[in-house]
Amino acid sequence: MNRLILASTSPYRRQLLARLRLPFDCDRPDADETPLPGEAPAALARRLASAKAEAVAGRHPDAWIVGSDQVAELDGRAIGKPGGADAAFAQLRAASGRQVRFHTAFCLLRAGGHDRFEHCDLTEVRFRALADDEILRYLAAEQPYDCAGSFKSEGLGISLFAAIRSEDPTALIGLPLIALTGALREAGFALP
Repeated sequence: MNRLILASTSPYRRQLLARLRLPFDCDRPDADETPLPGEAPAALARRLASAKAEAVAGRHPDAWIVGSDQVAELDGRAIGKPGGADAAFAQLRAASGRQVRFHTAFCLLRAGGHDRFEHCDLTEVRFRALADDEILRYLAAEQPYDCAGSFKSEGLGISLFAAIRSEDPTALIGLPLIALTGALREAGFALP
């Protein structure tokens, strides 16, 4: 039987992967997430997903490892997790009435082998014009300080949007399950 490990401590990714009803463990990747000079947001997401999977693979030579990363992009620049209320307010104010792109990548690899599946999903979110008091009410209600872009689309954050364009709605939450299930099937996991 194939063993599966999620290279993440993110509760969002853990909940998403659990939807597939496959047994899996989680392990902290401890990968350096510093962007390289001039690195494009999509390239950063791909590199970090791969780095996280590789970091965990060294500790689990008999397993398949899933690494994932998401990078939000506004005006061609990566915007990270806000970490607190002031940064989240600034991010949402900057996104007001504009489009933010989310690059969500995964790397599924076999530890000790050469099998590797990689994918990067693009989701475009167009925000409504947001008044400062709306932003403050939203932040008080949901406190999305650990989320790229300062919102939770699976929660109240959906009320901030005018539109979403994506091939996979789970990608915006943090793990593109449509592409991942295809890769898992190719790797030999039994899925419906």
